Amino acid sequence: MPSRVLFVSIIPSAPLFAANAVALLRDQREEEGIKPIQARGWRATRCRACRVIESHCLCAWRPQVDARSGVCLIMTNKEVFKPSNTGWLIADVVRDNHAFIWSRTETDPKLLALLRDPQWQPYLVFPGEYVEPERVTNTVEVDSAKRPLFILLDATWTEARKIFRKSPYFDALPILSLLPEKLSRYRLRRSTRSEHLCTAEVAALCLDLAGDVAAASALDAYFDVFSQHYLDAKHQLDMNVSTPAHAELMPFVQNGSAALG
Repeated sequence: MPSRVLFVSIIPSAPLFAANAVALLRDQREEEGIKPIQARGWRATRCRACRVIESHCLCAWRPQVDARSGVCLIMTNKEVFKPSNTGWLIADVVRDNHAFIWSRTETDPKLLALLRDPQWQPYLVFPGEYVEPERVTNTVEVDSAKRPLFILLDATWTEARKIFRKSPYFDALPILSLLPEKLSRYRLRRSTRSEHLCTAEVAALCLDLAGDVAAASALDAYFDVFSQHYLDAKHQLDMNVSTPAHAELMPFVQNGSAALG
């Protein structure tokens, strides 16, 4: 009787990671007594580390990849608690990650210190049509002396415009205006503007411009895997790890492998 070769997909084991800056910011807000909004689906038991419903936990798929760039997420109180937030994914992928809650009346001294840190060249990522042309660039200068730090306004479009207008400490920064060639793949919340990319998609474009191609690819695949896990859990579908997105992400995942038996 001829032997059979059975191809089996193995879910990688979840390694231990340090909490990212967004997770720490959420924990801090909770310690201050701020409670998340009880939006639809809030009763579902979610993984504390990845925010996805436990049956579809994403932790085993968190990529590990090097990046020279850093990211700084400027968030609202609401955004830091939303399980559909994609800034969390960026902070999972980019090791040098920072996150701050925006306030019109108070500015975190640590944010100002970060913007002044000589190791970084900050870029505020924002659409160029809303800014003086002399501040706008569509490219990232790869400087051996300074590393790019991408400032991402991780909020709704209305909130992001408000943050931009009312944050004078950003006035001296160059504006990185992206020119995406594709429409957004984000499906977790409704948007009236399909050309508006979600924060993770924006970050992947930034990383690619900075020459962090592997990190950009890992973040793109991680975003697609997150979206599938999130939506499958929401619609009570079985978790499917045999997708093209999972295959693209696998090379960036520690302990990821496919077994033959």
